[in-house]
Amino acid sequence: MTRSTTRLDYTSWGRVVRVPHQVISPGYRDELPACLHMGAGKAPLLAVGMRRSYGDSVINTGNTLVDMTGLDRLIAFDATTGRLRCEAGATLDDILRVMVPRGWFLPTTPGTRFVTLGGAVANDVHGKNHHRAGSIGCAVNSLTLLRSDAPPQRLHPGEPLFHATLGGLGLTGIISDVDITLIPIKSAFLDVERIPYGNIEEFFSIARESMEGFEHTVSWIDCANGGQALGRGIFQRANWCQDGPLTPHQSRGGLAIPFDLPTHMLNGTTIRLFNTLYNHLQQRGAHRQRTHYAPFFYPLDSLRNWNRMYGPAGLYQYQCVIPQPHAQEAIEALVRVIAASGAGSFLAVLKTFGARSAGGYLSFPLEGATLALDFANRGAETLHLMSRLDRIVAEAGGRLYAAKDGRMPAAMFQSGYTDWNRLKNLKDPATSSDFWRRVSY
Repeated sequence: MTRSTTRLDYTSWGRVVRVPHQVISPGYRDELPACLHMGAGKAPLLAVGMRRSYGDSVINTGNTLVDMTGLDRLIAFDATTGRLRCEAGATLDDILRVMVPRGWFLPTTPGTRFVTLGGAVANDVHGKNHHRAGSIGCAVNSLTLLRSDAPPQRLHPGEPLFHATLGGLGLTGIISDVDITLIPIKSAFLDVERIPYGNIEEFFSIARESMEGFEHTVSWIDCANGGQALGRGIFQRANWCQDGPLTPHQSRGGLAIPFDLPTHMLNGTTIRLFNTLYNHLQQRGAHRQRTHYAPFFYPLDSLRNWNRMYGPAGLYQYQCVIPQPHAQEAIEALVRVIAASGAGSFLAVLKTFGARSAGGYLSFPLEGATLALDFANRGAETLHLMSRLDRIVAEAGGRLYAAKDGRMPAAMFQSGYTDWNRLKNLKDPATSSDFWRRVSY
């Protein structure tokens, strides 16, 4: 039976916005039409999963959220093709624990396994292998969508509503289940190589060199220190091992941050010191080693509630993509501004995207480079910094990631996502979010 409660604790991973919601929690797919009926003609609704989006794309202030995490069943799997069909509320964590021992892995994965498959599709997530695999939408064979104005539909690539739903932030209706093709693996371990680099020019040189021979590439970049340290980092490139145990990750456990850390602990000095120490430790360790997939793909999942490090006011994540041929110049400009501000994050990520696209109208990746980092919420000071970064991104023809955004201007969204009106025309009239109301007027 569907449960409905008023919740004050439903927020996004950034924890900047805390507002009440009416939360519907279906346990079975046949309850979803009734959920949609509750939103039709009344307060708009929005389907959500684990709410690992940082900003307001999973916030629907004063209205209804449909919590999909109760719909977490794996429906069918073909061990000859790797095709898996499961309910939209199944998490990547659920899928990997079942499939890794059988020799299968996700086609691509974001930096946390605590997201639902429906949420991954609704944000068309990408991973460290975008230059090979594209975003997750490239592996989706079909999905079932429920709308308030039509019967349930099975959607496939090539259909306009499929491409509006892929990356569509839950605005085209409720994704009920997804059919996706997994990839075969012979081991749960990867052969990982770490390469220190001294500046952003060196990063792009290593990235170009690594595209052909390595499936997964990513780097940590020091955005906190200026001078001779500006733009230094550690590049990681990896391929799956061809032998070894198919050991899945351990379930939830490890360390947790039990409370919000005091805001004053996160300042320019501590961030610079952390980045210097991290760079030193990474260069001291083995430069090539076999690594289990969990610490390679999901390093922060081992520290539960790590978002509390940023204090009670929460955090913003800023992730942009800069297309070629302007990527190197714009990334250098962004890092220079961030380092001078003293507001950089502990772990900033720089990686490249390939040309492959799943065709989602609001899909984020472009061929080029993407930079992602966190900023503690310090009110006007933080907003002013991100506005300065926006100008650099816009001038280079880039855009921001909606799954990470909590404040981009409507004009920047609309100029960065030129197909946004195609989604607007296919949006379910019963759905909405704070993000959509902010950027679509």
